[in-house]
Formats: sequence, structure tokens, C-alpha cells
Amino acid sequence: MLKKLLAPLLASLLTLVAVGAAAAPQDATTPDGLVKSLVNDVMTSVKADKDIQAGNVPKIIALVDQKIVPYANFQKTTQLVMGRAWSQATPQQQAQITDEFKKLLVRTYAGAISQIRDQTVQYRPFRAAPEDTDVVVRTQVINNGEPIQLDYRLEKTAAGWKVYDINVLGAWLIEAYRSQFSQMISQQGIDGLLKFLQDRNRQLAAAKS
Repeated sequence: MLKKLLAPLLASLLTLVAVGAAAAPQDATTPDGLVKSLVNDVMTSVKADKDIQAGNVPKIIALVDQKIVPYANFQKTTQLVMGRAWSQATPQQQAQITDEFKKLLVRTYAGAISQIRDQTVQYRPFRAAPEDTDVVVRTQVINNGEPIQLDYRLEKTAAGWKVYDINVLGAWLIEAYRSQFSQMISQQGIDGLLKFLQDRNRQLAAAKS
């Protein structure tokens, strides 16, 4: 189910500039400005690379890793998905699960890039106080005449704003994965969750090789 949710998510993310590419440069130090600036950069790269447009997975993964990963806080995402189980994991387990979950999400993103088509985006008014450190940037993507709700939750860190949760059509990524992780940990423990993620990533890598 998550793959179906994330496919329109990244397709929407990468086409946010469809109606705003010619606009003035955005201030990437603000949450909404960061989203627009990031997407503009990624979309330019996609349009300039025929291999990526044709679905070259290694190139797509490299693009996502270079352009998107630096602006995402995967550790916070993983911690919130695991809930109380996060504190029960050793630092090594935390690092390994975060890395494997990141790989899973990046591969999901990579598959979505090949589905990019012509879309337009409507930005909802961004409301946040200057002192806020946790905000939501709300957008609506129009895809074949159908609106798709697409929101980004960001946290202000010492390294700048980072995305740590995303919402497609009312389904937040963290909430969607939390029950699956909880069930896996309950049945097989933290090592079982790690093995599941490792096995899933190997399956995805083999399917695309």
C-alpha cells in the first residue's frame, strides 16, 4: 500500500515546479522556500537526463541520494515509526534500522520518478511563527484534473530545515509504517525488523538488476 501512496508523492514532489519554474529563486532557508528550491533542482536534473526519464534505476537512486536525502531526517522518521521500541534498540541497531529504512524509502522514491508526468501544483498559504521549529508545508497537486493532497512536515535543525514526514491524501508516512513495524517487533523483535528490512531491500535490488 505504501508504494502506491509514495508513487504519487514523489511524482508530485518532483513536479512542484511545473507551474513555478520560471518564478524568482526561492529562499531555501524557509520551509516553503526549501521545498520549492529542492524540487526545482531535482526537476531540472530529471529533464536533462534521458536515462533517468527512461527509468535507469542506478541513476535515479544516485539522483535521489544526492538531491533529496540531504534534506531529509531519516533518523527522526525511523525513531517516530518505531515509537517506544526505539529506546529498546542498541545504538548499533538504531543505526542499522535507520540505514535500511532509508534504503527502502529511497528505492520507493526511485520507482516513483519514472512515473512523472505533466502536473500542476497549488500552494496552500504557509502559516508559521518565526519561532516555530516544527511546521507543515501544504500543497495540492492537480493530476489529470484530480487534486492530490500533498503535505510536508519539517523540523528546524542545526543543519537547517529537514523533511521527516509526508502526507498523501490524508495518509502520513510515519503513521502508515508504524503499525507494520510494531507488529514485526512484537512478533520477531528488533533483530527481526532489521532482517525484514534487509531482506526487502535485497529483493528490490535483485528485481531491478
